[in-house]
Amino acid sequence: MLKIIGLTGGIGSGKSTVARFLAGLGAVVLDLDRVGHEALKKDSEAFQKVVGVFGERILAPDGEIDRAKLGEIVFNDRRALLRLNGITHPAIDAILADRIKEYRRRGVKVVVLEAAAMVDAGKTAQAEELWVTIASKDTVIRRLKARSGYSEAEAKRRINAQISDKERIKQADVVIDTDCTLEELKARVTEEWEKLLKRI
Repeated sequence: MLKIIGLTGGIGSGKSTVARFLAGLGAVVLDLDRVGHEALKKDSEAFQKVVGVFGERILAPDGEIDRAKLGEIVFNDRRALLRLNGITHPAIDAILADRIKEYRRRGVKVVVLEAAAMVDAGKTAQAEELWVTIASKDTVIRRLKARSGYSEAEAKRRINAQISDKERIKQADVVIDTDCTLEELKARVTEEWEKLLKRI
């Protein structure tokens, strides 16, 4: 029996680190951001629609969508983000449905859908359980400065463009606080994994 876990959390909340630990424990992790790249490949239907809405200014020299340029537009404009999601999510869903069918056929036990905007986009129904990563605002800002070179103001803007942890936690089945050392986090993830295997 295949169990689908939705793993979500705000920017800098440690979601990818938790996903990496889960993969190490035996889960198949699908990074929906990567699937999103696939869905927006040049000349795909979603690509045509996105360029139609946002214009050719979002294209890189090679003709592919420049995600940084697109990000600049949508992270500063909630309506633009919703329009983008309205195009990309159905394309991503189609790819996911195919992959999950294949994993079922292969007898995979746990598939983790790693997605930043799962709650924001109303996509939690894709998963049977929702796991949410959280960290304090100070920790997130520190991580974003170190990881992405953001200024404090830019980091805060990115955080504020998303829904709050409170909103995510309301829908969560499992909450993982990543405000700890890597060793402690690995232990927390392992504990949740063992509980999950019992539920399966």
